[in-house]
Amino acid sequence: DDGVTALRVTRTPDPNVPFDLDQIARYALIFGRPGMENTWQGIAVDFAYRMHWRTLFGFALCRALCANSAGKTTLVRRMALVMARPGLYCEAIDAFNKVYDEPFAPQYGPQLTITQVHVPDDKVRNFSDDDAIRVLLYNHIPVEWVDHAYTYGVVYLEQQFHHPTMSLDIFREVDNERLERLHLYGTPAAIPQWDGWRELTEEDHYHLMFKRAEESAAGLFPEADGLYYYIGMDPNVGQLWKRTPAHGTMPSIGAATNIALTDCEMVDVTAAGGPMTPPITESEPLAAATNVAIEESVKTTEAGGNHPGETAG
Repeated sequence: DDGVTALRVTRTPDPNVPFDLDQIARYALIFGRPGMENTWQGIAVDFAYRMHWRTLFGFALCRALCANSAGKTTLVRRMALVMARPGLYCEAIDAFNKVYDEPFAPQYGPQLTITQVHVPDDKVRNFSDDDAIRVLLYNHIPVEWVDHAYTYGVVYLEQQFHHPTMSLDIFREVDNERLERLHLYGTPAAIPQWDGWRELTEEDHYHLMFKRAEESAAGLFPEADGLYYYIGMDPNVGQLWKRTPAHGTMPSIGAATNIALTDCEMVDVTAAGGPMTPPITESEPLAAATNVAIEESVKTTEAGGNHPGETAG
């Protein structure tokens, strides 16, 4: 068997199952890896084409929360920049609890309700960090998940300095605040069972081999411009790898967070089938989360100690 006939078609990840990280990784490997025209920002890839689980999780979380629209890139960018700043979301929850009588209640699963945010194209420029935080709060996203997605935020920043596509002013400001918050809070904790690098499967190797042969025949070498990590390198850096002294390194104090939602329409996506539940991180049972979308909730696949590509024994 030459292995060719056994290959499955690499399908676009199902938006109704946004936390299928293994499928996201397989698709990004072929169609969205660093250097390609459609690079999937924020996902760490090393020179062995392994992808970091924390960055896949952060990508999936942003993708689940932001509705498809012309302005989705802007919405995701704001989400990533919130995730890149240690303690910011935790501070927002503390502020929320001081304002409202009913304290914030995170939802962990096995049932999960996600409500996406959609911003009209003519208002998307107004979408702020505060709005991104409000979307996280509205969906009762746990602090542990945002902490776990920290690596995604760091890699997102790293990629902006490696290959700028817009003014770096906002990224300098965020990174300065990130450095200050790292000194104050330390590196946000990972969810242990979803940490580390995703190893390629034999099928992944075949798909990549054929795709690279196709690119080479067309004179395309996307890896030449992409940001790839050295094997064994931890993407959770202090000083960004690709930010040079010319970009400025002095941290500044970030603005206080308020809890306001500007020009946003919350769009329910639960009825479309519901997402797979990310891993439960609490050992003790939690109080039932408030359903923030509709009364009907969707039972989703229980997640636990295995990577999404593993089968429980």
